[in-house]
Amino acid sequence: MAWKIAGWCVVCTGMVFFWGIGLAGCHSAPALSPAELAGKHLYSVRCAHCHEDNDLALKKVPPNLHGLFERKTLPSGAVATDAELRRVILTGKGMMPAFSGRFSEEQMSNLVAYLKTGLR
Repeated sequence: MAWKIAGWCVVCTGMVFFWGIGLAGCHSAPALSPAELAGKHLYSVRCAHCHEDNDLALKKVPPNLHGLFERKTLPSGAVATDAELRRVILTGKGMMPAFSGRFSEEQMSNLVAYLKTGLR
């Protein structure tokens, strides 16, 4: 009788592992918020042509921004914070032009919110 109980414990533990952990990768990412969606649109029309497509054929390819906040530093080497990202976008850095005056405060907030999603 003890062997049957032990056997069922193993089976149940295996099922918990399979359903609880084994399928954890099957969950989709949460939907983007309205602000993140607005930031995604802004990124696609203002940023992606350099940071994704390099359709300007720049010799020095701009950095890929996927997973930007998963790293400790921005491509510039500065600590990855919202404030530093905003500063780089607004004042430019290296070959990146300054975008000061081209985005409203709401647009900047939306763009930062989207970049924080890792560009999903």
